[in-house]
Amino acid sequence: MIERRLFERTTTSVRVEMSHPSFGTIVGFAKDVSDGGAQVQIENQPCPPVGTEVMVMFRKSIGPINHEPVRMKVMHQFRNTIGLMFVR
Repeated sequence: MIERRLFERTTTSVRVEMSHPSFGTIVGFAKDVSDGGAQVQIENQPCPPVGTEVMVMFRKSIGPINHEPVRMKVMHQFRNTIGLMFVR
């Protein structure tokens, strides 16, 4: 299979808070992160639809990684896992 990713992925387990006016906040955990986006696993909540732009905060147990939410777009979804892409 041909690898189409432009950025190297780093395995992680970081809390992700995705917010949108239509559904509020959804919490998940990033399984990997790259300069292009993140793979996020969501439990016990519905996944946002593909194409949705969300505002995202990444958090460690000691506090936020980013101090301002970043805009990301849901690119794909499979069961309870979504792929988010940074919107520049």
